[in-house]
Amino acid sequence: MHRSTSLTPRLAMALAACLSLLAPITAHAALTISSTRVIQPSDRQSTSIVVANPTQRPYAAQAWINTEADDNTTAVPLIASPALFRIDPTGEQTVQFNRLPNNLPQDRESVFYFNLQEIPQADDKPSNSLTIALRTRIKVFYRPTQLKGRPQDHLQSLAWSVQTLDGKPHLVVDNPSPYYFTFNQLILRSTKGSEKIDARKMAIPMGRQTYPLKTSTVQDGLKVEFTTINDYGGLTPELSRPAGRS
Repeated sequence: MHRSTSLTPRLAMALAACLSLLAPITAHAALTISSTRVIQPSDRQSTSIVVANPTQRPYAAQAWINTEADDNTTAVPLIASPALFRIDPTGEQTVQFNRLPNNLPQDRESVFYFNLQEIPQADDKPSNSLTIALRTRIKVFYRPTQLKGRPQDHLQSLAWSVQTLDGKPHLVVDNPSPYYFTFNQLILRSTKGSEKIDARKMAIPMGRQTYPLKTSTVQDGLKVEFTTINDYGGLTPELSRPAGRS
């Protein structure tokens, strides 16, 4: 007996729905923040940013500051206010970062993160669309006022080397300055080629950061080329520095 291979309309719709779940979902934050990073001088009681809603629907939002590790139990020296608010379509809300008493180091920066959690308002009309509530995080640098000069003035002091750590090659940066550095681009070059480094981890003040390398051969003539993100979210001019071997 011959069996038809055609699908009933209901089965076809169910199959299409299942396949749609396998497609990648691209989501973008609805709310925007006026800065990509915040500098909080230690002698200022507060700083502020502006949260905007460029969409045509209202949103509620929750704001808080926590640690780089996304730990909400460790005490931090700043509090976001208001912590919960509503933004109408095309509206704005100023959020203040208020300084709390603390015993943070005074010879170097400390870093924390501002979190903005979107809370979409319920739609009265039934809809088949999927609403995704996103959280945005930006860096907040607590900067002691006794630190002198601009962070970018210390970029030349970064010391670079290629080292074998746990049996694998790593690019190592030693940062003697009191500032954090966020790399926008970091490339290791040699006479035989180059490798773009995944440099999501910042260079830490008065410390060492390591980046694993894909290539296992250590060559002569190594140098790094890099740009960093400045206090205003712009890029510093590209620098080229030699990288030693050890």
